[in-house]
Amino acid sequence: MKVLFDQGTPAPLRSHLSEHSVDTLAEKGWSNKDNGELLDLAEHEGYDVLVTTDQNLRHQQSLAGRRLGIVVLLSTAWPMIRLRTADVELAIAVVRPGEVVEVPIRAD
Repeated sequence: MKVLFDQGTPAPLRSHLSEHSVDTLAEKGWSNKDNGELLDLAEHEGYDVLVTTDQNLRHQQSLAGRRLGIVVLLSTAWPMIRLRTADVELAIAVVRPGEVVEVPIRAD
């Protein structure tokens, strides 16, 4: 799958998603894009999934009819996220176009 990381998504997560092609907003030069434009660009570029930490995205944008799925990490803390990389991988595998899947990130 072609995966795009939003700004708050920790870049080290990429190494745990070796089955996927992963880019970041910074690499694409899209860091200054608003959410609507970002979603349009991501779809135009053929991304399947956007991984974000923006918990409000689903409330700010209409996702119905979108061709990409959204995976929301409920933390920006890499030390906690790295303990849940399998959960992130599963969320990427199951999210469907126009859907949002949240990944709870908690320390055990």
